[in-house]
Order: sequence, then structure tokens, then C-alpha cells
Amino acid sequence: MPRFHLLLSFGAFGALALPAATAWSLQTPPPIVEIRTANVRMLIQWEAGAVRCEGGPAVGQPLRRPWNQLGWIADTAPREVTLGFAIDATGRAVSIARDDKAFIPFAEDVAPALAASRFAAGAPRRGCTITYRMRGTPPAQADAMELMSYTVHPLSGRLPEDGWTRIRSMGGTCLQDPQPQPLVRVYPDFSTIPATTGVRDWSMVRYDLDASGKVRHPGVLIGTGNRALDAAALKAIRGARFTRGARTGCLYPYWRNAAILPAPEMPEAIRLSRVEGGNCPDDHGWAVPPQLRFPEPYRQRSIEGWAVVSYDVAPWGETGNLKVIAAQPADAFGTQAIALLRAARLPTSGQGYTGCVDRVLFKMAPPTSPQAGGEGGAPVPPA
Repeated sequence: MPRFHLLLSFGAFGALALPAATAWSLQTPPPIVEIRTANVRMLIQWEAGAVRCEGGPAVGQPLRRPWNQLGWIADTAPREVTLGFAIDATGRAVSIARDDKAFIPFAEDVAPALAASRFAAGAPRRGCTITYRMRGTPPAQADAMELMSYTVHPLSGRLPEDGWTRIRSMGGTCLQDPQPQPLVRVYPDFSTIPATTGVRDWSMVRYDLDASGKVRHPGVLIGTGNRALDAAALKAIRGARFTRGARTGCLYPYWRNAAILPAPEMPEAIRLSRVEGGNCPDDHGWAVPPQLRFPEPYRQRSIEGWAVVSYDVAPWGETGNLKVIAAQPADAFGTQAIALLRAARLPTSGQGYTGCVDRVLFKMAPPTSPQAGGEGGAPVPPA
């Protein structure tokens, strides 16, 4: 059975200047006010409910939050996603699937966020479920810290002006004209900072400037809690220099992309899967090879996976009767594997084949430039 590998490069970090805000913790988000107005652009968040498994509840250690997004929500849009899954012996969520396959807008990161979560190791569980509920708030009324979180990973494009106005309303003089300009910008050596599997870590540094443009009173305002990144961010900002003029409440986030989360082990019985009565040769070759594409929401979190798919082949080489035998850590990898095999073609044959079985391995390449530096990945706030 041939194996296919998807190898993708993934960046290491970035940074961005922002206006001021008050302290807040990502671990305990404030209540979100749901606005039921049709076709209004919202800051969209997903709030996780309790995890229930056979034998009782399970608690995330931690349970990752889906990334914030921006978008328009109609009153009739579905607003809940329920996932079924299991917890393996290492404490990771596996066999993630959604029973309801209907399209739900802005839900792309819900299952990947669960895949990046952790539970207690050594206590595998079955029959687990969790429901996420969509909440929407106009940017002008949203929590400023949630808006800042969005700017570090802007999945839906640039934060609109009313969002930046909301951030500015939290105080500080850093964006008052004339705005301070960086003369010296210092970056950490990101390759020495441990990354978190499946999660982009970031540290939002708040600081003031004295009359000479030197940084004063730096501190981490909010972030994901990567202590090494927090310490490196503070050290870097202390070395920065700006144009003259005292300012208060300046912000600058440093971020480190997720470490690769390897796919769960493929059981031997799955790896050796065969279709009884099949006549597909192991080394069949390709007339039109599969175009290998990673499931994008999982690529963004650097989460690897695999799928084992069976299929038949017509005499003219077209694949059909595609079925997922198994996929991990989520059914999305099976869906993607079927899509790429459906578009492939085998060489023509006299009678075609039945019972072909292929393993599709979704692998990510290590970052090509782990020490590269610069700004990027988030929009610059408008003046």
C-alpha cells in the first residue's frame, strides 16, 4: 500500500505594535454579550461547555479555546457545534467527529482546538462529547483584550476601525500624534523558546516611554502563559529605542508558532488493512498522482494526522466507492484523504480493480527559518 506524505513549511514567530488596555487573563474570559442582530459584523467567539464521557465528566488540562474570528452572522445561522471523541492513554483527544455534517459558519477551528487540548494522562475515556456555542459581539462593544487576541492571529482579515477605537478607549497616549517611531527594534532568539504543540503562543508587552524614547515599566499584560516567551519578550522590549517624547500604555506582542503535534500511532491492524476479495496490486502507480493538500485548519495549528482509505478503480483509471477505514486524530483527515484520492487517476487496465487500500499520512515539514525575525501575521493599527 503506497504512503503519501504532506510536507508543509510553517513560520516561527512575529510581532506587532498596538495601543493600550487594562490587564486580563486568557484563562478566565469575561462574559460575552450575544447580539441577535442580523447581518452585523461581529467578533465571533466559541465558548466550550462541559466534557462528558462514559463514566462521568472530564476536565481539560487545558481545554484550548478556538481562535476568535470576524464575520457577519444572520439570525438563522446555527450557533452550536457538538463533537464526539475519545481520550487516549496520553490524555489527548482522538477520534474527533461531528455527527451533524451541516455547514456551520466560523466553526473551522473548533475541532482543531479540541485536538490541541489535553486531559489527564493514564485514564483513557470513551464516548466523550463537548458542545461549543457561538457568541457574537460588535467590535465597538467587545472586550478589548479579546480584540487584541484577534489581532495576533487575524483569521478573518484586518480588525475594523471600530475595533481599534474600542482598544484605544482603554487609555494610554501611545497612539496620539506624533506617534513614537521605532529607532531600534530588538527580537528574541525564537529558536531557543519552547513552542507549545497545537497552539500559537504570544505575549502582549505593555510599556511606557520616557522623554528620550527609552522603554520604562515593561510588563506582560496578557498572553498564553509561555513563561520563556514572556521573559524573552520583556528582555527584547527593554532593548528597543524610539523617537523622543514621553508616552504611556504602548503595546507590542511577540508570538511563537505552534510546535508540531504528531499524529496518534496507527494501530497495526489498521496499518495492515485489506479488503477481502480485492484484486488491487500493492504497487499500482498513478497516471494522475494525488494533489496533496493539508486540511487547512489543522495546518494552522501544526497538527498532523493520517487516514486509511479503501476504493475501487474503473478500467479507465477513475477511483470510486471511496470509504474511510480509519482516520486520526479527527475525521477531517479522512475527508481530505478521500478528496485527494477522488481527484487522482490510476493507469488504465483491462478490468479495473477492487479493494484498493492506501494510507495517507499528513506530515508537516519543520520550519525552514526558525530564527528569522520581523513583523507580520497581524495588521498594523490605523493611525
